[in-house]
Amino acid sequence: MSHKSKPALWRRLKMSYVAMIAACILLAVSALPNLYPNKSWLHISLPDQTVTLQSVTTSLNQHGFEVTEANDSQAKLAILLAEPTQSANALSFIKTQYPQLEAKIVEHATSPQWLQQLGLSPIKLGLDLNGGVLFVLDVDLDKAMQEHLNSVYQQTKLTLRKDKIRGIRASEVKEGVELQILPSGEEQLAGLVSTLQGQFKGLMETKSTTNNLTTVLLHFNEQSQNEFNKQVMAQSLTTLRGRIEELGITEAVTQRQGKQRIRIELPGVQDPSEAKRIIGATATLDFYQVVEVGGKAFNVQGGGVVNLNPMAIFSGDHINNASVGKDEWGKPLVQLSLDSQGGDAMSTFSKHNIGKPMATVYSEYSRDANGDVVKKSEVINVANIAQHLSSRFSITNMKSPQAAYDLALLLRAGSLTAPVTIVQEQTIGPSLGSENIEHGLAALMLGIGITLAFMALWYRRLGLIANIALLLNLTALVGLMSLLPGVVLTLPGIAGLVLTIGMAVDTNVIIFERIKEEKRKGRPTYQAIEQGYNQAFTTILDANVTTMITAIILYAIGYGPVKGFAITLALGLLTSVFTGVYISKALSQTLYIKLTNLTGAKA
Repeated sequence: MSHKSKPALWRRLKMSYVAMIAACILLAVSALPNLYPNKSWLHISLPDQTVTLQSVTTSLNQHGFEVTEANDSQAKLAILLAEPTQSANALSFIKTQYPQLEAKIVEHATSPQWLQQLGLSPIKLGLDLNGGVLFVLDVDLDKAMQEHLNSVYQQTKLTLRKDKIRGIRASEVKEGVELQILPSGEEQLAGLVSTLQGQFKGLMETKSTTNNLTTVLLHFNEQSQNEFNKQVMAQSLTTLRGRIEELGITEAVTQRQGKQRIRIELPGVQDPSEAKRIIGATATLDFYQVVEVGGKAFNVQGGGVVNLNPMAIFSGDHINNASVGKDEWGKPLVQLSLDSQGGDAMSTFSKHNIGKPMATVYSEYSRDANGDVVKKSEVINVANIAQHLSSRFSITNMKSPQAAYDLALLLRAGSLTAPVTIVQEQTIGPSLGSENIEHGLAALMLGIGITLAFMALWYRRLGLIANIALLLNLTALVGLMSLLPGVVLTLPGIAGLVLTIGMAVDTNVIIFERIKEEKRKGRPTYQAIEQGYNQAFTTILDANVTTMITAIILYAIGYGPVKGFAITLALGLLTSVFTGVYISKALSQTLYIKLTNLTGAKA
């Protein structure tokens, strides 16, 4: 190579080097937190000073839970066990030994403060690596539609009675609401149907005449039912995510599975009982006007029956916040805060009904002995409206502080419009997760070791470049997975890492064989490197694009571990092209220039 061409070559490579070095540094820094795994601490709230840090740690040590670190600050205890896999058992022991205390497991970061300030954290681990709980819930869409049709029927009867419509009789059938129209009611039919269609979107009418008797069927067509089911599933997903957030679980995965099932993964959860109790609850809260004549009969908690207007004043969907408090006699209550729509509805109703009673109805779905979904509704509170209310008021007459706490949590997270049933539950212990990590990393290290040795022995100098690119690829992939939100590493994901290493090496093999072919044709070394990378790029791109399509399909239709594998594979394809093509090319050119400088060879 001539002396004049060297500075021009370096200038041409300089900007690409700077960009690649900056990207490698960014991804390497993002990967650093994975050297500092999080630790599970027991957080205990002290309502009074009768329990001390010393007494709790002594009890834990005496029952086989070795405490390595403990802190006491602002009426809260923080305890770290020597064996993190015992955290769940220690939590159960504390709740049994000290029922008056509130305890939970909290993950604490151990990375340096400057990494935490940058917002960097380790890769989120899936159930099979971190342990945790898997729930698969079935959403009863048929029951939700049945309840929706029942609301149409109840509203139809109320409208007939309220507007004093004669000559129309309503009855509830499987397909919807059947109206039998006598001659005296034909003129009022259009107004009735129009009113109902204004209240229920997508409500259709089908007329038929038999023996001079006109019958109208109010129903929802297939398109309207599909739209309703879609809304129910979307609302269920939103509600369940809200409940999980209320439980303090931040790394959960909640996704739709099939037509009417929801998959919930709770990595790191070691106490599934509370999660199951809250996630599986299908409680709803509605507020109704008490009527003296007609209406729908509801059982009252504690005994008795009361008739209510079948259309709710507002439902739990309009509750913004709910908190637990106590009334002047020290009994538990739930304080509610409504959104603007709920506040307007409450304001309008209370303004015109001061001194009249309003009922709070608590509904919950369950399955009977035959497996059928049954809805149980009862009035938990009937109170006269003493004044003009707005968006803030309270629910009294709660059974216990725990009942008030559970109701407030469910109301904050939202109510489910369709009953859900847990059809699959799987708990993976943290010890099994740690074994999976150990075995997965062992397989990864074995694969890397064999690959590095093969490339070094077979390609010598070029093999050294491939090995450097391979290690950079692994670092970049880990950094990218740590940087992107929503990426979860699973055991199949580790298999994806091993596969990515193989594909990255395959990229280098294709390029190096091309370089050998160019040198056999008599090209100078630098030109052989340039041509080898350029000619191999199309082949490499085609192979990676087809594999990327497969990864995208797996991600779109897969669940859990399959999705984790697809994410790792897709990101690995991006990093392998970056390191195997661009970084390897830069290293090859740099090595060649350095060697020519040392040997004084001419290109």
